[in-house]
Amino acid sequence: MDFHLYATCPDEIVPTLVAEIAELGGTDIRSAYKAVHFHATKEVYYAAHRQLRTASRLLRVVREAAAGSSQMLYDQASRIAWPDLFDTTRTFAIDAIAADGKESALSASDITRRVREGVVQSFTRRQLKAPRVDAEAPRVTIVAYVQKGRCTFAIDSTGKSMDKRGYRLEGHPAPLKETLAAAILRMLEYDGTRPLLDPMCGSGTFPIEAAMIALHKAPLIHRGKGEFGIEWLSDFDRELWRATEERQRTERVPATPAPIFASDIDPKFVDLSRRDALRARVERDIQFSVQSFLDQRAPAASGLLVANLPYGTRIGGTPDDVKQLYSDIGDTLKRHFQGWTAALLVAQDSPHKFVGLKPNRKIALMNGTIPAWLLVYEIRAWRPKVAEPQEA
Repeated sequence: MDFHLYATCPDEIVPTLVAEIAELGGTDIRSAYKAVHFHATKEVYYAAHRQLRTASRLLRVVREAAAGSSQMLYDQASRIAWPDLFDTTRTFAIDAIAADGKESALSASDITRRVREGVVQSFTRRQLKAPRVDAEAPRVTIVAYVQKGRCTFAIDSTGKSMDKRGYRLEGHPAPLKETLAAAILRMLEYDGTRPLLDPMCGSGTFPIEAAMIALHKAPLIHRGKGEFGIEWLSDFDRELWRATEERQRTERVPATPAPIFASDIDPKFVDLSRRDALRARVERDIQFSVQSFLDQRAPAASGLLVANLPYGTRIGGTPDDVKQLYSDIGDTLKRHFQGWTAALLVAQDSPHKFVGLKPNRKIALMNGTIPAWLLVYEIRAWRPKVAEPQEA
């Protein structure tokens, strides 16, 4: 059986997600705004839930149809055989997206109401009790995406968003999203075969995601029973689901090919990172230490240094203090990381030019709501400038 699916992600991550889906075995892959459409066998569809690293959500398309008016939308929703997809005991909710914005003939509230009414009609037409709506914690989420007079009806089969791996504990003021960290590592072509260092590890997202990549460990392998939306659908194949999970577990290798190092100047963040790594079951594959970035020395002749640099309130002090920190980081890279690739995630309005190095690559990203740059430097041999002798 072939499934039409689409995975969502930030728009700047789309090319990275396209490559990941192709590696997984998706076919007929098509990029869209903040989404990637593709087709998959049942086996690939099931594997994608635990294995995709850079997607935010995975959705199963039920129907694409004309929906230029409220009545048309209701008619199309009511014609779908929703009772074949989930039974009356499952709560449901509608996630409405009016993609045309203010130009749309239908508002998000209009879409929600009419699709909900159509779902109820689909059940009552078969003389079945309609399932209960639960907007807070539904078992089944129906996504209705309306754009240019057409609606894509889909079911969100991931449940919680895929950045919620389940290993993160509270305690860091600005944690990096797991999916963004994984996407950055893929952009840097990290596969675990070269040493990696995060000298500002915070809650440990970069080193933990790196360890899972290096170990070939599916990032959502530890999600509990019933936490994926797909598990609440009527055609859910539990035997295949378990077989897929077992195969993914056996694909994990015993150890990372190259070492992974994580450090932070704050002991409580190192402790938090270690506890997060323990929950992710990769703590033995990461070497933790308490150390300032400015005291770092390259732990190998070459490797990848990746860091989410602090900025704004995370640094404190004056603007001059921030500029000095970035300058000191640049000096540390130039003096002690020759032969390494350094990738720094910085806010676009940060004083990143004070790093004093010209980036080989500059990638625009969104770190939450903050416009950011991923600055990639290839650190070459460096000599400090020597002052010219002055004539007497």
